[in-house]
Amino acid sequence: MATFFPGESHTFSEYLLVPGYSSSECVPHNVSLKTPLTRFKRGEEPAISLNIPMVSAIMQSVSGVDMGVALATEGGLAFIYGSQTPEAEAAMVKAVKDHKAGFVESDSTLTPDMTMEQVIELKKQTGHSTMPVTEDGTAHGRLLGIVTSRDYRPSRDDPKMLVATFMTPRADLIVGDKDISLKIANDIIWDKKLNALPVVDDKDHLIGMVFRKDYDSHKTNPLELLDENKRYMVGAGINTRDYETRVPLLIDAGADVLCIDSSEGFSEWQKLTIEWIRSNYGDTVKVGAGNVVDAEGFRFLADCGADFVKVGIGGGSICITRETKGIGRGQATALIDVCRARDEYFEETGIYVPVCSDGGIVYDYHMTLALAMGADFMMLGRYFARFDESPTSRVNINGQYMKEYWGEGSARARNWQRYDIGGAAKLSFVEGVDSYVPYAGSLKDGVGNTLYKVTSTMCNCGALSIKELQDKARLTLVSATSIVEGGAHDVVVKDTNQTVVFQ
Repeated sequence: MATFFPGESHTFSEYLLVPGYSSSECVPHNVSLKTPLTRFKRGEEPAISLNIPMVSAIMQSVSGVDMGVALATEGGLAFIYGSQTPEAEAAMVKAVKDHKAGFVESDSTLTPDMTMEQVIELKKQTGHSTMPVTEDGTAHGRLLGIVTSRDYRPSRDDPKMLVATFMTPRADLIVGDKDISLKIANDIIWDKKLNALPVVDDKDHLIGMVFRKDYDSHKTNPLELLDENKRYMVGAGINTRDYETRVPLLIDAGADVLCIDSSEGFSEWQKLTIEWIRSNYGDTVKVGAGNVVDAEGFRFLADCGADFVKVGIGGGSICITRETKGIGRGQATALIDVCRARDEYFEETGIYVPVCSDGGIVYDYHMTLALAMGADFMMLGRYFARFDESPTSRVNINGQYMKEYWGEGSARARNWQRYDIGGAAKLSFVEGVDSYVPYAGSLKDGVGNTLYKVTSTMCNCGALSIKELQDKARLTLVSATSIVEGGAHDVVVKDTNQTVVFQ
């Protein structure tokens, strides 16, 4: 006979947090949202921690280069989508790593015989106005000079004018040597009032550039998620079919962490994928796995060596897996069950395997609930798809700006690898939809507002860290009537245009 789980499975909207005692120290400014991303042993620190508990979903309509940069700037991490060729995904990873590297490899390098017209065209393509000039035009050629937007006037100068005639020559440049530290490079930039410092080797070949704007950026974004070389950290999605080809390319491109992208992770396919990574890279390559919805699934992936485990099947706003296949579980119940198993696993083995809640987040307060229920961090799709930095188009639908958003299981994405169960290499039926979400402006503003709500609620619970929230949180199930009571009711609400909306 089939196994029946006791009780109902619940969603986040069926829970509320009950306030706890708040001391005078419990103000949002004092709250730390730092949280582990990868497994660690008792008494040790995780290899990778997030400064905010947010990662972006492994989706075509969510996680591209701009999302990778923007989210790392705020202290989170993006997982570049894997439903593209391994080479294309690796190029996206490299673009994020190179965007702010402290020592940046130039992608806008000139030769002396290029024209001002070509300089302007290259600037349009890359957006970069500071361009080194090398003997062979490569990023590591012998440095001959540098061109900035102050060196030419498009409105007056001859577009055929050669770079050699208006560049600042090497003899007039201040440069750093190959052994210079990032701190000293920034000190030189500051003391000499430079916008950029070229770094060269003993033979005067260009190694990279250090930019003033990167220093200024870090000062205004103290939570930036950076690797040991001061580069943005970024993740990448993989599947259980072509990992032998994809993983090496992603690692070479600089991916800090990988994640198996699958609708259901309690499978031998994921075990084989993790085993291959461990046999070829040991523990140096970090890889998350999932998705699961119960303790048994968590233990399986933890024993396989997953660095974190994702929880959630069918809870995404564009996911119709529950409708088409009848599998899944209410996100809140699944998360509580898995987090309990995670804590038991830690007590038994001394190994802590972080849990990622993936799906089911509708309102900002659901994020606080997910953290209180035990999640170490959340993977978000719809939430991030709304922002400027998602790779989709902004469109006007009936007078309202929207962003396109589609699921990986939709006919548009056709990401059959995500739903692979060893059959034919095709998407046999859709498990996602093609849709729109309301446009929400810049990621920085949206994330800042959301996290202020999260930290404020944590203060209401007397918690100054995620771990403390999980220890102190008190949750209560609510009835359908209580849910109605929680919103505006029994009033006539005025909207921003001063029209009335009846509740």
